[in-house]
Amino acid sequence: MPQALSALLRPRAQSVLDNLFKNQVLPFELTATKVECIGPNEYIVRFYDSRLRSVDVSWKKDQSFEDVFQAAMVDRVRRLSGPLTRRAG
Repeated sequence: MPQALSALLRPRAQSVLDNLFKNQVLPFELTATKVECIGPNEYIVRFYDSRLRSVDVSWKKDQSFEDVFQAAMVDRVRRLSGPLTRRAG
């Protein structure tokens, strides 16, 4: 993935994370540290947090990245288990 696209997607991912936390959908704050292309229309957003390290996103350029990433995050958070509010380590 070109660096320019990564540089554009990271703040968009962070905006989604901030909104999910603010709306209490995400039980802890996350920082999107990196967005990588891992295949055609496949991306990984990395957090480097012990509770949730990354999320894979299937995104086509004609879709809203924010909508697709939000759906992926909501799905992933639903599948988390254990104490989610402890500090990242």
